[in-house]
Amino acid sequence: MKKIVLIRHGQSQYNLENRFTGWYDCPLSEQGVLEAKKAARLLKENDFMFDAAYTSLLKRAIDTLNIILAQLDQEWIPVSKTWRLNEKHYGALQGLNKRQTAEKYGEEQVRLWRRGFDVRPAPLDMDDDRSPIRDRRYENIPKQYLPLTESLKDAIARCLPYWQEEIFPALKRNSQIIVAAHGNSLRGIVKYLKNISDEDIASFNLPTAVPYVFEFDENLNYVQDYFLGDDAEIKERMRQVAKQGGK
Repeated sequence: MKKIVLIRHGQSQYNLENRFTGWYDCPLSEQGVLEAKKAARLLKENDFMFDAAYTSLLKRAIDTLNIILAQLDQEWIPVSKTWRLNEKHYGALQGLNKRQTAEKYGEEQVRLWRRGFDVRPAPLDMDDDRSPIRDRRYENIPKQYLPLTESLKDAIARCLPYWQEEIFPALKRNSQIIVAAHGNSLRGIVKYLKNISDEDIASFNLPTAVPYVFEFDENLNYVQDYFLGDDAEIKERMRQVAKQGGK
């Protein structure tokens, strides 16, 4: 059986402060580091031996992956980093407190910005310090590809080709792969794998640093998917993610 583990990064400092993060390069919180170590323990208990790893260009995902691989003594495996696995770009919302934003614009508007399939927040100006165009890590990417805001639909259009052309084909020559990324980039992959509708994906939430396993047969046909960990705890953490945009 071939396996791909999808894992959202551990709690970041902006998660802790209930801020819109997007492409802002926020570090893990102390809790996020502990969550990554717990994920590694779960993977070790279930005998995961990875052949390759993929992550974004944002430190919260990179650090989560590094912690997991170090705990598993698998730091030597090849790691590919790409901007295509970055979080959805939240435009001018980046850095704002979600609760305060809900008080100003209403919970429904914040829900649409967070979970609406084709709803984009207001874009950043190109010369804004938060713009990826001003960030050295993206200097070799054509400017027309760098977002100043995104909907979930936009984020999926960015990351799904990389999944289809790079990550999933790698499963032909490997047995186990781990992908450490972000709530929305991973939700896009899950939407594709499980054929979730545009409407239903709005209610699907990924908790931080919980390994989500997808199994495939030798012909790369989907077999099953499941989270590692306590079911009740995972459901509660999903509920906490869903309520972040409330007043």
